[in-house]
Amino acid sequence: MTAVLFDFSGTLFRIESTESWLRAVLAETEVPLSEAELVQAAGALEVAGAQPGGAFPVALPEELAGVWAVRDESAELHRAAYTGLSRRVTLPDPALHDALYERHMTPRAWTPYPDAARVLRTLREHGIGVGVVSNIGWDLRPVFREHGLDAYVDAYVLSYEHGVQKPDPRLFTVALEALAAEPAKTLMVGDSRPADGGAAALGCRVHFVDPLPAADRPDALLPVLDLVGVARRPAAPTRS
Repeated sequence: MTAVLFDFSGTLFRIESTESWLRAVLAETEVPLSEAELVQAAGALEVAGAQPGGAFPVALPEELAGVWAVRDESAELHRAAYTGLSRRVTLPDPALHDALYERHMTPRAWTPYPDAARVLRTLREHGIGVGVVSNIGWDLRPVFREHGLDAYVDAYVLSYEHGVQKPDPRLFTVALEALAAEPAKTLMVGDSRPADGGAAALGCRVHFVDPLPAADRPDALLPVLDLVGVARRPAAPTRS
């Protein structure tokens, strides 16, 4: 293997809990809410699927089905889908819905999985190209920079920047071209079989991880090093 493509949410990074998400926004906006009301509202937001990177909607409203299906094809569609779901939950101030959406795009809302840095660093040391291929509606590069992982990524291929979302092979093709990588020598790592599994149509090998909370998944990425054959191989000369 000469290249590895990674999904973002649920693979390299995990979004904060829904309760933490709401609690942070309430603190930032100084909107009062009792503890019981906060917990209840957080639960309702989770059921609604209002947090990007969090749980999917338990029941997708018919009026949002169309935008939900293509939500990662543009920044506007992404915001419309998630704020639409959020607004199905009554909050003490309507402005909180947009504040919640803004919060999820900040680096402090995301935590890298404990083994992410080790795996990315090791791939870089062995000269393996690394790409991030994400269905997303906003620029995640600042998240990688803030957490010190940007130096290990050679290419970012984000659905909203290309108007196409996984599993469409075209998005994976962009990543392969950016890395000058052959599909047969590329591994795709993700948490979604329907989305990330699309890389298999091009001939890439695919490996799946579970999108557990970061504290509950300390080493699920480590097998990637064995799969690409670098776990026991001496590091390549440092890139200039």
